[in-house]
Amino acid sequence: MVKIGLIPNLTRTVQHLSCLVLLGTTLWGCSQSQGTSSAGNSASELPIGVALALTGNASLYGQESLNGIKVAETRFNAQKLTTPPIRMVIQDTGSDEAGAVNAFQTLINQANVLGIIGPTLSQQAFSADPIAERAGVPVVAPSNTAVGIPEIGLFISRVSAPVSVVAPAAIKAALKLNPQLKRVAVFYAQDDAFSRSETEIFQKTLKAQGLEIVTVQKGQTTDTDFQSQVSNALRLNPDLVVISGLAADGGNLIRQLRELNYKGLIIGGNGVNTVNLFPVCRAACDGVLVAQAYSPENPSPTNQTFRQAFEAQLQQVPSQFSAQAYTAAQVLVESLNALGKTNDLATMPRGELRQKLNQQLLQGTYDTPLGEIKFTPNGDVIQRQFYVGQIQMNPDGNSGKFALLQVTETEPSHSVNP
Repeated sequence: MVKIGLIPNLTRTVQHLSCLVLLGTTLWGCSQSQGTSSAGNSASELPIGVALALTGNASLYGQESLNGIKVAETRFNAQKLTTPPIRMVIQDTGSDEAGAVNAFQTLINQANVLGIIGPTLSQQAFSADPIAERAGVPVVAPSNTAVGIPEIGLFISRVSAPVSVVAPAAIKAALKLNPQLKRVAVFYAQDDAFSRSETEIFQKTLKAQGLEIVTVQKGQTTDTDFQSQVSNALRLNPDLVVISGLAADGGNLIRQLRELNYKGLIIGGNGVNTVNLFPVCRAACDGVLVAQAYSPENPSPTNQTFRQAFEAQLQQVPSQFSAQAYTAAQVLVESLNALGKTNDLATMPRGELRQKLNQQLLQGTYDTPLGEIKFTPNGDVIQRQFYVGQIQMNPDGNSGKFALLQVTETEPSHSVNP
């Protein structure tokens, strides 16, 4: 089991813990290892901060991301890519902005990390990333896709492709399945920055494709009852529904659409791109289209090696959130490896190392489970391949998969993030 440094809060001693995170819950089973750590001040390790939502309504995503971090730490240290080895220092951000701010402050000021992977939500990033920017600490976002994330500052980058690139692929796939689509009902969570950003892109693309938006219905990520919004929308006879929300609210919305006899196509945004959706909408999940930045079915040797390692360590298929977190770690580790060829990483002053690490990661090209990626000068990811998956539920109604429906090859320009 991977050793992970966990900082529960600002006042408790930082300790090495062996932890098992149970997906879909907030239960942690932990056993303390021998000794304590000064959380990154040791020259025998290179500390990388990880700030993820491991509790709260975004914990389903954070826990999937943590799985990718576990596999990355195991693989990269086994390959001895850096000297000294890396150590992932984990901080639970919760699912709100205040938790992300506290996590970043702890990782920077107490753990003295070289860089940070996180946070889980775009909304958290807008509050927490400026703290890292002011401190000169590189941040690589694994799952922040809202407009404006890289523009927060020079030290902020992301491996999660912006929603402006990913979302339109699902609409085009829906039109390919049913060229007669005309009327669209749009639903989104108005209390979430990512969902607001994503729905703007969806609506812009729908109009560009000549589709009529007959209604826009708003909800909250904490909502579970959508009977009123669904009834209002279905009275207008849409033949396509587009949803921007998280797994819990999105799953309940999908289920209630089917319960109220909606038979048409459903497109879900990045927030429903998780197998943790399946227990929420169950059999009603079947057929939902989701645009993806990662597919476990990608046949590239790098992805298949990653998938085999992931399944061997965790006995499950990697999700997009797991693959993106692994990729964020890969970018940082390979950048440290490049720096280590001409520098003594163990003795370099921390501020200088952070600065050079940020410069190095923006210059590289990386062969990752997502495919080949690189960065624009302002830190936005350039990714060549994108996917559209369609949910196929198993007969038990509890489990299923994202079957690969379409692959799009592109190399978009992100010199200015739309």
